[in-house]
Amino acid sequence: MPQTDTHTPKIALQNVTKSFGDKHVLSGIDLTIAPQESVVVIGGSGTGKSVMLKSVLSILRPDKGSILIDGQESVGLSGTARDAHLAKFGMLFQGSALFDSLTVWENVAFKLTQAQHMPRREAKDRAIETLASVGLAADVGELSPAELSGGMQKRVALARAIVSNPEIVFFDEPTTGLDPIMADVINELIVKCVKERGITALSITHDMASARKIADRIAMLHEGKIIWQGPKADIDNSGNPFVDQFIHGRAEGPIKMQVRHL
Repeated sequence: MPQTDTHTPKIALQNVTKSFGDKHVLSGIDLTIAPQESVVVIGGSGTGKSVMLKSVLSILRPDKGSILIDGQESVGLSGTARDAHLAKFGMLFQGSALFDSLTVWENVAFKLTQAQHMPRREAKDRAIETLASVGLAADVGELSPAELSGGMQKRVALARAIVSNPEIVFFDEPTTGLDPIMADVINELIVKCVKERGITALSITHDMASARKIADRIAMLHEGKIIWQGPKADIDNSGNPFVDQFIHGRAEGPIKMQVRHL
């Protein structure tokens, strides 16, 4: 389990802005996440959730603002400093994003063999051990992703996200494409892995069942800003009409959907 300074936020976004041409995607985000806390950011499609994640990962550089990891500025890092920054993270991608050309164990061990240059035998042992922690037998490691169900693929993706013992894991729409029962199984596994490994988790989703299960705290992103945040127990009484409309899935309310009339 990572050793952490509980007084310093693990992640702190301060006035983070990002535009693409004249489209303002992030309009001054402020969000702080404590060590070993699980925060879920909810919001509709196109509200900036993925751009926020990519900014924290240094895939995108904000136009303005600060992103502190363990109190250290991460915006503008390059070379070995950026490599050290990225080594702290694991990622469960939307749709799992497994490599079709690799076996399951090779998918799980990809970061170990490619970024950390771990010997294949050792990496395979670690991968098989991590697959077991998400409920998959060793023989699954020899299969190809195409031979797996959607739920099994998601378990493999979770194993890949945690195999390098990251301090921070991002979960990008972790239950997309799963039926409600399998989605709950994945949510339970996420909670188990995060708590057992002392991981700081930042998730983005529009699935409220998932948010309620895996979050300690929920924040809502709308039009590039965090418009509400608080303990998950408070979300049903947020007093915010945008949050209320979103969590109940109502067509009527202050959030207006873009509809093209044919």
